[in-house]
Amino acid sequence: MSVKIGISPIAWQNDDLPDITAAYTMEQALKEAREIGYTGVERGQRMPHDTEGLRAYLEKYDIALCGGWCSGASLVNDTATEIAAITQQVDQFIALDAPCIVYAECSNTVQGIRDVPVNARPRLTRDEVLAYAAKITEVAKWMTDRGMNFAYHHHMGSIIESEDDVNWLMEGSGDEVKLCFDTGHLLFGGGNVMATLTRWGDRVHHVHFKDIRPDVVADVRANDRSFLDAVIAGAFTVPGDGCIDFQAVANHLKSIDYHGWIVVEAEQDPAKAPPYDYSKMGYEHILKVCAEAGLEIAG
Repeated sequence: MSVKIGISPIAWQNDDLPDITAAYTMEQALKEAREIGYTGVERGQRMPHDTEGLRAYLEKYDIALCGGWCSGASLVNDTATEIAAITQQVDQFIALDAPCIVYAECSNTVQGIRDVPVNARPRLTRDEVLAYAAKITEVAKWMTDRGMNFAYHHHMGSIIESEDDVNWLMEGSGDEVKLCFDTGHLLFGGGNVMATLTRWGDRVHHVHFKDIRPDVVADVRANDRSFLDAVIAGAFTVPGDGCIDFQAVANHLKSIDYHGWIVVEAEQDPAKAPPYDYSKMGYEHILKVCAEAGLEIAG
């Protein structure tokens, strides 16, 4: 049983804030990620969109597709409409042997709106989340039957942000709805990282190792700043550069025999945090905590 270490190219190529990463290319992201030691990359919007083009692109840099974001709209779509909207991506990920689709509800999220505070994110009651969870279970069942895992990404600015939201989502959904467990988003959202991981470890299929800078997060909350403002200000960083105890996370992953991907996803302003240097820092920290936890890393 071993884990694999991947990275999102978002530090080099930020799809939501393209201006801050304009000096970097996706080719540079893949080349440098592989040079550091990462063996997988999540899909970015500036990669080829066609399946064979994407396959050739990844093969050129000797790096696997270790997942990728899917902007869901199950809150407003009926199941048939939602399935139709995501079928192309599911088929592509199956063809490229990706481990999962990283699904998040984006129909009413504020994460990409610069002038809306993250504090103003949409909120659902427990009953509303339970109903939503039942709805996405149908999408997840369809996806699972096709041979692709559905991993739900709780995310700042969305309807599933807090620890309660995650708990309700897991409680109301079937086992086909797996969890993309993101340490940074959970802590930013006010959740307890270890309590949530302990409670839902059996549903975790994909893990994002993302650290936060608590002083920046506190300022964002206190001054009603947006999610994108938080990114530019440095709310997120790589493992080992913030306040999260990744040794405890790695120890627990070992205890539950986790054998999926650990993915670094740390969007920052590259003028303040050079992507290569910080991605290398994060990689080395993961190697350290995995070694101490006894988690074997696949090459």
